Amino acid sequence: MLIDTRGLSCPQPVLMVFPHLNGTEALDVLVDNSASQENVSRAARKQGWNVEAKPEADGIVRLELRK
Repeated sequence: MLIDTRGLSCPQPVLMVFPHLNGTEALDVLVDNSASQENVSRAARKQGWNVEAKPEADGIVRLELRK
């Protein structure tokens, strides 16, 4: 599943991702600022997810969340 949070500021990205952290085996989250990257990553890790950040073009980062 892909969740696009580009253009949003916290806490919106975390609120969009959080409901999907129960039951889904893989999530990709697009973020475009460091605060969102840090907050989404922290929230996912607290729920037991592994997080890998992969830079993309134009300052976008794809956070790959895996159980």
